[in-house]
Amino acid sequence: MKSLILLFALTMSAAAQQRHTPTEWRLALNERLAFYGHRNWIVVADAAYPLQSGPGIETILSNESQIETVRHVLQTLSKDVRVRPVVYVDKELSYVPEPDAVGVSAYRQLLSGIFEKLLPGQKVETIPHEDIIRRLDEAGKTFNVLIIKTNMVLPYTSVFLELRAGYWGDEQEQRLRQAIPR
Repeated sequence: MKSLILLFALTMSAAAQQRHTPTEWRLALNERLAFYGHRNWIVVADAAYPLQSGPGIETILSNESQIETVRHVLQTLSKDVRVRPVVYVDKELSYVPEPDAVGVSAYRQLLSGIFEKLLPGQKVETIPHEDIIRRLDEAGKTFNVLIIKTNMVLPYTSVFLELRAGYWGDEQEQRLRQAIPR
């Protein structure tokens, strides 16, 4: 409980300090989103996340907390009718024990609350970390991937957002594919 209160206080403090001044990463996000669409990715990464070197992969730094960065990205995407995120988190995150990573339980609670508030009714996919990295590597060969690296120092806390068309759903695409003769 104490770690939850501390993490919450740090998040609110960082949010209050950054509320009125756009930071470089926020400007970069807005610039990239103007061009992004279906099949682009945005990743909010922890501090140990590697610098991936695929041709379409770009890494920028956030000077805000992981929680505030995730919140801002999801709020920004919620206002964009062109795209919607499919959210993935590392499967390993559910298994990281609190004694080995103090604060991870509070982080999981805060992240879950953000997802419930900003993505009501949407399922968050949990996939092994290496599988997500492979997907990003593959996507970066053809599409752009924006990695926003934060100062988060808890393991397996990165949030991966695969963008899909906001005005065309998966069910609609499936019906269309079934209607097209082979």
